[in-house]
Amino acid sequence: MSAIAAQPDAPLAASWWKRNQLQLAPWLFLAPGIFAFAVYVMIPIVQSVSLSFYEWDGLTPDAKWVGFGNYTELWTDPDFWTSLRNNVAWLVMYLLAVPAGLAVALFLNQNVTGIRVYKSLFFFPFVISQVVVGLMFRWFYAPNFGLLSGVIKTLTGSNIAILADDRYATYGIIAAGLWPQIAYCMILYLTGLNNINSEQVEAARMDGARGWKLLWNIILPQLAPATFIAVVVTVIGALRSFDLVSIMTKGGPYGSTRVLSYYMYEKALSEYGFRMGYGAAIAVVLFLIMMVFITYFILQMLRQERDA
Repeated sequence: MSAIAAQPDAPLAASWWKRNQLQLAPWLFLAPGIFAFAVYVMIPIVQSVSLSFYEWDGLTPDAKWVGFGNYTELWTDPDFWTSLRNNVAWLVMYLLAVPAGLAVALFLNQNVTGIRVYKSLFFFPFVISQVVVGLMFRWFYAPNFGLLSGVIKTLTGSNIAILADDRYATYGIIAAGLWPQIAYCMILYLTGLNNINSEQVEAARMDGARGWKLLWNIILPQLAPATFIAVVVTVIGALRSFDLVSIMTKGGPYGSTRVLSYYMYEKALSEYGFRMGYGAAIAVVLFLIMMVFITYFILQMLRQERDA
């Protein structure tokens, strides 16, 4: 009797899975990614926000509750404001990578002899490490033997130690960061140019569209997805800038090239810091700034999908 009674349950279970497998299957595939995102992203973010309300050296077991004391100290910390200004400078100048990448992509989108060699040369900065880029530009800027210093001395008769001068050091680091970033934007635009509707381009040329008019009215609208991705990645890269500052100047001279990410490291993890709560407060501020841009980009993407 028990075997007979158990038989109707099996078809019921199978039919329930068949009825719901279209809704459940995507979540089963997403589950590992959601778990990893929660463990490695969401939980650390919550812990960082919580830690920012404490004063803790990272070594002793006890942390002292200070509430908004770390954020109040940030408001009066001149080094924090210097770092924030430098981040703004990074953000503004880094966006030059987008039109520069477009210009290089338009130049390379030709069928001429040796174009693959030129593409490889322009692509090269993207595949090398940021550490290598930083070391190369340190040598490039070196006042004794650097190529740029030699050119400046030839033209002006005097040397300029770019990375040792607080007036130029930040812009020298940004220029180093622009080199691989332009290569990345170039790759995005080359991919977009390969997907352009050639019939629209030919029709526009038959109607007399040439040069800037053809670029502005026909080509750029079709490159909008590539432009969107290029701007998103460039903005996030500018706000996350750390490795080049660390390799090229270590925040100097006199702390003039610090950015928020490096100042956070300096306060929390370097031999001069061990202020975990204060470093977490800096990280929270940087996170909020990034969230403003990320939220805007996500809303723009959703709006584009609705309009499509």
